[in-house]
Amino acid sequence: MEWQQRPLESVYPVMWLDAMHFKVREHGKVVTKAVYNILGVNRDGEKQVLGIYFGDNESSSFWRSVLHELKQRGVQDIFVACIDNLSGFGDAIEDIFPQTDVQLCLVHQMRNSIKYASHVDVKPLVKDLKKIYTALNEQAAAQYLVQAEEKWGKKYKVIFRSWNNNWVRLTNFYKYPPALRRVIYTNNPIESYNRMVRKTTKTKGAFTSENAIVKQLYLATVNAQTRWNGTMFAWTSVRRDLVDYFENRFLTDDTL
Repeated sequence: MEWQQRPLESVYPVMWLDAMHFKVREHGKVVTKAVYNILGVNRDGEKQVLGIYFGDNESSSFWRSVLHELKQRGVQDIFVACIDNLSGFGDAIEDIFPQTDVQLCLVHQMRNSIKYASHVDVKPLVKDLKKIYTALNEQAAAQYLVQAEEKWGKKYKVIFRSWNNNWVRLTNFYKYPPALRRVIYTNNPIESYNRMVRKTTKTKGAFTSENAIVKQLYLATVNAQTRWNGTMFAWTSVRRDLVDYFENRFLTDDTL
């Protein structure tokens, strides 16, 4: 599809990457295919779906090939890449785009955390964990993590092992000014796009082919782009933060 191969802009200040899963009939069987979606916002604040890619499952090696393709289509710089915590994914981004900061989605982190909690503990545990990413700064967040671990750590070691192991990428957003923080600490923008896609695909049991999925997703994407017409919400404030923090990278020759 020509749209899938189109040239891209050289700079995307923020990019969100995520996968959806669909049933497809293949060789007489119904199999699950992962569809990789990439949503970027350019320096004018316009959201763009940059690509839709297929894989048999969501893997860091496949993401690596997708990132190489973005480079081939013209992407030279991504300031912040917002992702879930797929093993090896953050490393792949940092290898191919060394200047990029990887921000793990806090909503995904919370969902993964409460999967391990008993029903009676979910509400108080969520309350304690939420303090971590709503703190004023990383130092305060670290204190809240210590307090939560002291209270829940013996019972839920696996939860706090994850928070501690991923701390740097979970708290990257704290180093940015407030308007930019709100944009990057979750994958909400791409999940909103995913919901639009699911509205158009929810009546499908299993697709007849990958091509049938691509056509459906392309139509959903065109509809999404029409709804997004204009700049991203609060872009004036976000752009100001981006210019302040990434001045030399944001204000390249073509923006002056």
